[in-house]
Amino acid sequence: MRKDHYIANAWVAPSTGQYLDSFDPSNGQVLVQLAQGNATDVDRAVQAAKQALGETFDGPWGRLSAVERSRLLFKLAAAVTEHAEELAQLEAADCGKSLKTARVDATALARYFEYYAGAADKLHGETLPFNAGYTVLTLREPHGVTAHIVPWNYPMQIFGRTVGAALAAGNACVVKPAEDASLSLLRLAELAAEVGFPAGALNVVTGYGREAGNDLTAHPGIDHISFTGSTQTGRLVAHAAAERHCPVTLELGGKSPQIVFDDADLEAALPVLVNAIAQNAGQTCSAGSRALVQRGIYERVLALLVSRFEALQSGPPALQLDMGPLVNRKQFEQVRAMVEQAKAQGIVEAARGRVHPDASAQGFYQEAVLFRDVPPESDIAQKEIFGPVLAVIPFDTEEQAVRIANGTDFGLVAGIWSRDGARQMRVARKMRCGQVFINNYGAGGGVELPFGGVKASGHGREKGFEALYGFTVLKTIAIQHG
Repeated sequence: MRKDHYIANAWVAPSTGQYLDSFDPSNGQVLVQLAQGNATDVDRAVQAAKQALGETFDGPWGRLSAVERSRLLFKLAAAVTEHAEELAQLEAADCGKSLKTARVDATALARYFEYYAGAADKLHGETLPFNAGYTVLTLREPHGVTAHIVPWNYPMQIFGRTVGAALAAGNACVVKPAEDASLSLLRLAELAAEVGFPAGALNVVTGYGREAGNDLTAHPGIDHISFTGSTQTGRLVAHAAAERHCPVTLELGGKSPQIVFDDADLEAALPVLVNAIAQNAGQTCSAGSRALVQRGIYERVLALLVSRFEALQSGPPALQLDMGPLVNRKQFEQVRAMVEQAKAQGIVEAARGRVHPDASAQGFYQEAVLFRDVPPESDIAQKEIFGPVLAVIPFDTEEQAVRIANGTDFGLVAGIWSRDGARQMRVARKMRCGQVFINNYGAGGGVELPFGGVKASGHGREKGFEALYGFTVLKTIAIQHG
């Protein structure tokens, strides 16, 4: 199967005629050949987006009112719901995630479009008190052409929360999916055309990050960049944007802690602690990859975690087990290397899950791994592994827990498990991160909840109304009328 770019509501062959192989992570075989985009293909998509907007927002997309954009986004949400199973099947095959997880992602995608459809005509400026004889007002206007670089772990969800917000605000979008997971986003662009989005409002260019991705971030016609991915690549994107003063939103990595105090409700906490690292085989920027457990309950919690980890299974997406394979060979080998390095350093492996016997030996399956008594300064407690590996770290005091939790380069999410209301707020206020969850983790996705990080986890916010603000430029108009 071959897939071309989707530009201006049409399938467009790559300018060079070259295609790249994208592999099925469940068996290591070629799943699809994707158009290998370059600067020419990126420019074609950017020009299509510019034409859709018009030079002064007078093009077929640019002149639409907020209400009209809202109606189109509601139609796209309905189309996603109608084609949810198709989209889930595409994403499960492409990413390797469990089919049940992919179905959740399709549902969340529709919800993002519904949310931003409802918000499109509620994004407004203000009137400001000023000197006598003046009326001052602000307008929120779209940036123009926005670039969206979407990773392979949650293509549909990240598309929904970035592209949905950008379209609601009136921008035209050029999307570059990961070369490992492009199929669901290509189908989404096609669905957008089918429900009536003007040609050029939404364009998808596939290819390698080092080619099409670099060309997109460096293109002078891009007015805003949204990037989700690794911290290392995020630095490169930020540098490219800085060369031409292009605003950028970066949602990068994490090494998120869950702090379990000795008064925690363990019955509620344990399944969440496990799911926060097993979900999507640990390939989640907000994965709860460090469990900080107070000394008085440490051995009890560890024993409960061991029994749960030993029951975790990895297998093909269709089996709908706890985890699917990792996305590609590179990721598979990287996770394995980190696990072996930790063991070589003397860190104790406390438990390991298993791979289902029906899983292909050529697939990229990694068992869930639990490490105990992990030194807070060790690589496995400091570096983002992006796999189903949980580091359990003991602590004695609240102050020590805070110090360990904040003691990495990252600052994306933290979880706090305690029945003490004062402690909950004390610790939450001290966390250096973008989201804190108390006696829960992730809040079921939370389309409405602003999401993003500090430090090496990036800057800017996705989701909720904050994302809409990020996809607009604030203009001030001061009228002197006497």
